[in-house]
Amino acid sequence: MAALASRRPAPDFHGMRRLPALLLLLPSIALAQAPPAPPPSPAARTAEARRAELDRAFEALRSAPDEAGAALVEARIKALWAQGASPSVTLLLRRGVRNVEAQMPAEALEDFDAAITLQPDFADAWFLRAQAYARAGDNAAAARDLQEALRLEPRHWMALLSLALLQDEAGNATGALRTLEAAMALNPRMPGGQDRLKEQRRKAEGDTT
Repeated sequence: MAALASRRPAPDFHGMRRLPALLLLLPSIALAQAPPAPPPSPAARTAEARRAELDRAFEALRSAPDEAGAALVEARIKALWAQGASPSVTLLLRRGVRNVEAQMPAEALEDFDAAITLQPDFADAWFLRAQAYARAGDNAAAARDLQEALRLEPRHWMALLSLALLQDEAGNATGALRTLEAAMALNPRMPGGQDRLKEQRRKAEGDTT
């Protein structure tokens, strides 16, 4: 027995001390061997570039020196929004707008319903359907659609203007004032905006003159 014990190899204490260091390297080795993340798709890159340009455009809108400059930026923002719609949704929205202009709100609602079904995350579809609801006399439905448009695009100043009008018509002058102030913060150079804000403030706070 003593002979067997003498032939048993001694513990490799140096190797045991190296083991924790090797274990610490394992996560790094696993990460190094993991496949690289796929590059973003062309559509994702386009959407990201559009969002970045929208951010710059809204900064320019807030700092526009006059109404003419603001109008140019407004047009660019609307064009960037429109680029987010699929071709089918674009056709439906155009037809819906023609029906609204032709005083056919029921037909317009069908077009906008179809557009929202195809692309429910497109804020302008909700905004336009709200206009059709308002033409049809359903202000409650119009307000709901405007709120959804603003949930999807909180900087939609046209939806804010429309919502402020509905709030004012419903007798909520204070709510209309807050909504109008939010619209003016986004687009301070809106034609007639300051006069409208002054009048709404008079309704909400009383005539102090």
